Amino acid sequence: MKNNFMQNKSSATGLRWLWVTIVVLLIDRITKYLALQQLPPYAEVPVFPHFNLTLAYNKGAAFSFLNSASGWQAWLFGAIAAIVCVGIFIWLFRLSSQKRWLCIALALIMGGALGNLSDRLLYGHVIDFLDFYAFNWHWPSFNAADSAICVGAFMLFLDALF
Repeated sequence: MKNNFMQNKSSATGLRWLWVTIVVLLIDRITKYLALQQLPPYAEVPVFPHFNLTLAYNKGAAFSFLNSASGWQAWLFGAIAAIVCVGIFIWLFRLSSQKRWLCIALALIMGGALGNLSDRLLYGHVIDFLDFYAFNWHWPSFNAADSAICVGAFMLFLDALF
């Protein structure tokens, strides 16, 4: 009886959407593995105009913020990611699974945070490889986890707005 209650409770909560987190995490791990195996570090591999694959290592946060600090930042950003993931998990548990948009937004953010956290734990830095540019200006390199976080944050913003 108790097991049946927990099963019904988890399917009625936002935890039902954790499969999105798992998909993001799998895509992120697979693409980073391929980038590590196939790309030379810091060499631009043209894909099409305004887009290269460029393997880069980021010890900092978004847009390489604090990338050149002495190493403490990897632990700080790892701890922040872990705390955010726990917070999102609790939020999803308390949230109705019927709030699809919000649940998916949170699941995307958590998947991206876990992807980058796993990099920090495994390598001490985040693996980036997507390089968009215009003329000589390059957007900071990023990865699938960063993309999921940005999309999830935008969805969260829209949910709060409307």
